Amino acid sequence: MFDKILIANRGEIACRVIKSARKMGIKTVAVYSDADRAALHVEMADEAIHIGPAPANQSYIVIEKVMEAIKASGAQAVHPGYGFLSENSKFAQALDAVGVTFIGPPVGAIEKMGDKITSKKIAQEAGVSTVPGYMGLIADADEAVKISNEVGYPVMLKASAGGGGKGMRIAWNDEEAREGFQSSKNEAANSFGDDRIFIEKFVTQPRHIEIQVLCDSHGNGIYLGERECSIQRRNQKVVEEAPSPFLDEATRKAMGEQAVALAQAVGYSSAGTVEFIVDGDKNFYFLEMNTRLQVEHPVTELITGVDLVEQMIRVANGEKLSITQGDVTLTGWAIENRLYAEDPYRGFLPSIGRLTRYRPPAEVAAGPLLEQGTWQGDAAPGDMAVRNDTGVYEGGEISMYYDPMIAKLCTWAPTRAEAIEAMRVALDSFEVEGIGHNLPFLSAVMDHPKFISGDMTTAFIEEEYPEGFQGVELSEGELRRIAAATAAMHRVAEIRRARVSGRMDNHERKVGSDWNVTLQGHSFDVVIEADTAGSTVRFEDGKSLRVSGNWTPGDQLATMTVADAPLILKVGKISGGFRIRSRGADIKVHVRTPRQAELARKMPEKLPPDTSRLLLCPMPGLVVKLNVETGDEVQEGQALCTIEAMKMENILRAERRGTVAKINAAAGDSLAVDDVIMEFE
Repeated sequence: MFDKILIANRGEIACRVIKSARKMGIKTVAVYSDADRAALHVEMADEAIHIGPAPANQSYIVIEKVMEAIKASGAQAVHPGYGFLSENSKFAQALDAVGVTFIGPPVGAIEKMGDKITSKKIAQEAGVSTVPGYMGLIADADEAVKISNEVGYPVMLKASAGGGGKGMRIAWNDEEAREGFQSSKNEAANSFGDDRIFIEKFVTQPRHIEIQVLCDSHGNGIYLGERECSIQRRNQKVVEEAPSPFLDEATRKAMGEQAVALAQAVGYSSAGTVEFIVDGDKNFYFLEMNTRLQVEHPVTELITGVDLVEQMIRVANGEKLSITQGDVTLTGWAIENRLYAEDPYRGFLPSIGRLTRYRPPAEVAAGPLLEQGTWQGDAAPGDMAVRNDTGVYEGGEISMYYDPMIAKLCTWAPTRAEAIEAMRVALDSFEVEGIGHNLPFLSAVMDHPKFISGDMTTAFIEEEYPEGFQGVELSEGELRRIAAATAAMHRVAEIRRARVSGRMDNHERKVGSDWNVTLQGHSFDVVIEADTAGSTVRFEDGKSLRVSGNWTPGDQLATMTVADAPLILKVGKISGGFRIRSRGADIKVHVRTPRQAELARKMPEKLPPDTSRLLLCPMPGLVVKLNVETGDEVQEGQALCTIEAMKMENILRAERRGTVAKINAAAGDSLAVDDVIMEFE
């Protein structure tokens, strides 16, 4: 077995590989850029080597710099994680040339299947059903438009060397094909150092289901069930689960056997994933093969008990698989939610900055991973599991240079319904402050009827949130629970304030019991009857709710019980009440005396400033291109400029007709959130 491996990656996947290597008694070497000097993976590794400036194309994807680090460290093998160099055959060849083992598939398999154009040709030659498209090289935007018309709109423009949603665009007409081609090429070049683009038919109403395969170099291959990855935004997976709520055993077996056969046809060894598009009749079509570990691999580990990183290392060491297909059992259900540094209230635009608070829920061990002895968590066993794969820490910096994913929160339970409920509680318990993030959106998805029923396609987010995400409007019943809890919490805070101020001498002067609670357009008059075990909160209509909990003023997380059901609230202080976040809702809760409530109703509403004549930068980023000049007349929907952030290009468009009066930025400028890019007459 190897004594030392280098991890040619960063963030949560580097931390994940370190955990398995540590369990196996293998020392690890981290590499890092200027932006990652204080990163978690650097701290966790046994050694760390600096490889260059912050941009990935000057550090993490520069083969020569990584090779220098390998030589300096004396590492015998390299795990590439995913992204960066993980599917780069030149990197694998460079390792082979110096006698260092690549913890991944052979070079030939990478070249045949890692490239999306080549892999689709091989699949077609092998008789595998594939999505119609054009697999050749595309010279320019004009040719992209011509091909798109031949294939038939809508089409998908995809980076040949891509992954993770980078370099992918859907085009519904010639204009979008032209714009998408250039943006896809730019993103592909920046992310992978390869700007080749291909085009395929975009299949409407599909489900994205992938098969995890594991092969060794002795001719053995197995599949470890499937993952449902249909909930995506901009072709970037957001929620994954295993198994799929859609497949039956016969379809699973057929997809699995086809995936293994395809892998063995190219001499594949290591862990890999074969992705399929599946229609409503369970017909499946080969989409691509990822010759690497997938981001969503934890859900497969949670239902099978197989540590995929460990298996990759053992296969790379020349060992035979110790698992046969008959040994593979899918137990329970696992769900993964990707925590992104993206602000859902601003169109999911990237957010950067310092994590002033980062408190994941406690990890809990259970299920097949625990039984197999491969669990990574520290907590005691239970009948459900919580796992958080992360590469950040409280006080750390979220950079604009890399992918916006900062954690993968996973839950496992015996049934899908129980796994969803465990995820709801885990999301409510996850505290993140200092940056915009998608936790509220993830909570909303977990409560969405279509997700709960398993009736979703890759168009789920587009169809269910066509105007973007503006938060969750809670039911009156849930608002009553929050109102009861916050009224009881406010009473506790008032008692403390009275004691500190000296107003409560020997408890003779008591805080009042009558309160008014307003939240999300609802107003509740309540009476609180407190005792040593908690409070009974009685509403104006005679209904009452029992509230208990250990919240004390200043706590930012309140774990309460209301009407014998748990209620977890993220708590912030505002004048006259609380900022409460729960189940995807972000609510201002005002708790007032009856007299204060009467006066508050007479206060005029404060209106936000008018920014309709300004184009504001929606995210921190770099101006890539300006499409207009001062004096130009613009139409609704017209492209105004392109901003790049976190390796993604974002085209800003005109919301209405107008004339450009002033341009305040130029190509190459770095902008902050709400910087004025241009003004209109």
